[in-house]
Amino acid sequence: MIYKIGDIAREMDVSVDAIRYYDKEGLMPFVDRDKAGRRVFKENDMNFIEVIKCMKQSGIPVKEIGTFIDWCMEGDDTLNDRFEFLAEHEAKLEDEIKNLQENLAFLRWKKWYYKTALDAGTEDIHFLPGTREVDPNERKRYEAELKNNED
Repeated sequence: MIYKIGDIAREMDVSVDAIRYYDKEGLMPFVDRDKAGRRVFKENDMNFIEVIKCMKQSGIPVKEIGTFIDWCMEGDDTLNDRFEFLAEHEAKLEDEIKNLQENLAFLRWKKWYYKTALDAGTEDIHFLPGTREVDPNERKRYEAELKNNED
């Protein structure tokens, strides 16, 4: 089956402009053109566009995506290069996810801190007596409440 650029955009949830940009940047050497010069896509082209979209959303620079696509077009001689490329970017994404999870955990702790202060009508409930210093045990109290809610 043959698809037009608008069909691909809808199917892959990518803008027409993004597809044109990918093509302009050399990321779609697999795309054919009809007699009028319009891009025509085959079913398998969606696999490549999915790869491009995923890599782009993963923060991989366009030039590197282009290199990966070139390797795909070259065939089996580049299997190791492609595997290593993906392994390297997988490790980077895992690090980013870990950092994001740590940031999310901290924001949730602070949200709890402010919610409990709002419920009490004062932030003083979190301070060491007679000070404006947060009691170090407050974080432990939060984590204990989290654990209790998970059980």
